[in-house]
Amino acid sequence: MAADIQTSLRSPAAYDLARKAMDAMEAHRVWPTVRNYTLWVHYVSEAGGPLAQEIDRMIAAGEPITETVGETLAAQYLPEGQLNGGVLEAGDVLSAELNSVTRAIESVQRSTEQYGQELASASVKLDADDASKLKEVVQGLSAATTKAQTENKSLENQLAETTAELGRLRENLDQVRRDAMTDGLTGLTNRKAFDENLDALCAMAEADGKPVTLAIIDIDHFKGFNDAWGHQIGDQVLRYVSSVIGRMGSPPRVAARYGGEEFAIIFPNEGGRTAMAVLEELRTEVSSRSLKRRSTNEDLGAITVSAGYAERLSGETVASLVERADAALYASKHAGRNRTTAAPAAAAVTNAA
Repeated sequence: MAADIQTSLRSPAAYDLARKAMDAMEAHRVWPTVRNYTLWVHYVSEAGGPLAQEIDRMIAAGEPITETVGETLAAQYLPEGQLNGGVLEAGDVLSAELNSVTRAIESVQRSTEQYGQELASASVKLDADDASKLKEVVQGLSAATTKAQTENKSLENQLAETTAELGRLRENLDQVRRDAMTDGLTGLTNRKAFDENLDALCAMAEADGKPVTLAIIDIDHFKGFNDAWGHQIGDQVLRYVSSVIGRMGSPPRVAARYGGEEFAIIFPNEGGRTAMAVLEELRTEVSSRSLKRRSTNEDLGAITVSAGYAERLSGETVASLVERADAALYASKHAGRNRTTAAPAAAAVTNAA
């Protein structure tokens, strides 16, 4: 839950996380390097997660967590490590392919130069008007032509192979980018991609005068539900709610996991009235289903969500739009939850987005 951690690290909870991580590192004699600190923040934040399970296993087995081990764990379990590894691997393949093509082109260039030299030599021999040399000239030209044809065929094959490999590489890089912009648990757009989309769509709205509306949605009483049933059931709830949000926020809308149990939908070219209708449909659908524990079929009860939305005002900053949508969400929660609230228009907006 990288998004949850990033949210916590931007709140007062960051101090508690830092103390827990430092205490854990000291207890297990792990040096507080930047990488190790990041690892152990994830460890204390995601008890029961894949990284925590692996570290717990190593501790139980008495295996030392050295710098090399920390590097391996970071590459395997931290999103940043996985992303960097994917980019580096793709870069290495691209470099190798380009080097291969360069060598092939240089080889053909050398063959072409040799062919040109052979033609020049043939011209000199023919100018000498020595008939006895004619057979030698023809044989030389034939050999040079055959060599050039062979080199060109080799280059064609090399270029065909490289084109195919570059196509595969492009797909890999596209997948790396999608992974970097996707929340791992829910499959929705992550916070980084959400921020980029909101900035771009607000700039477009300012330029063309069309509306854009932002909605923020929060799962009601999620912390209590998570504490009562455990993180695995909590993840099940997050995935369920996100599946509904993903359908309601399908492109050209942008549906994102905003952080923790909060989600967001951007409505480009759509005003508040449309957003209200969609959010009410979303809220009704989420609450209409009674969830059950998969392993035991135990009834977990119904889930509800609260939502708030704001239609962007002319000249309004992105920060102001987010603030108004967030205030509308909290108005829903303070009014009893399981409802949708529209943000009132600000009296005046001065800064351009």
